[in-house]
Amino acid sequence: MADRRTRGMTGTEPSRTTAARAAAIAEQLHHECALLLELFRKKESLSPDLTVADGRLVTVPPPSSQLDTRDKLWRLHSALLQCRSLLERAITKEEEELGGAEKGDYQSQRKTVRDRLSLLLANTGELLKATDGTAVLTPSLEGLEIDGPTILFEVKLWIYRIFKELDYWTKTAITTLQGLPSVTAKERGRTTAVRRRRSTRR
Repeated sequence: MADRRTRGMTGTEPSRTTAARAAAIAEQLHHECALLLELFRKKESLSPDLTVADGRLVTVPPPSSQLDTRDKLWRLHSALLQCRSLLERAITKEEEELGGAEKGDYQSQRKTVRDRLSLLLANTGELLKATDGTAVLTPSLEGLEIDGPTILFEVKLWIYRIFKELDYWTKTAITTLQGLPSVTAKERGRTTAVRRRRSTRR
């Protein structure tokens, strides 16, 4: 029993569970983002072939194979924080400019995406702490077009682009969270060490 309690306190089991849970949340969020994009297109009568401007709205260091687990998680967590800032601003702007008093499938889906994003952030924050990184990040809002456009059609495109950005980062989250070799290797090593200690005691 002592071994089991000690292992729980070191965070190895919760870390593995949190990583798997975060990846599952990201997969669900990605599916929900796709539904949100479709509902928004229909609501605003936008073409299915609509394309948005190239370039990311979120600003983080470029991906690199040289990044360790902590840096990968920091990059992802920072990007998701910026996505949440953009999403909150998009919702406010949409309600101001396009109206949002009515309750329907779109509004319900938008709330689901916002809540799921907050849940994913909480989980990636836990993972970041587990790798000795800081989960209290202040993302740069510079270049995030926080105020947004004022022309009605541009407002629609701006909101659509934010939803697309969130869709992109949820896909990135899935890839990042499912491929954390150093976390799984570290946990595997700790688990093996615990088993060896148990064998020795026997």
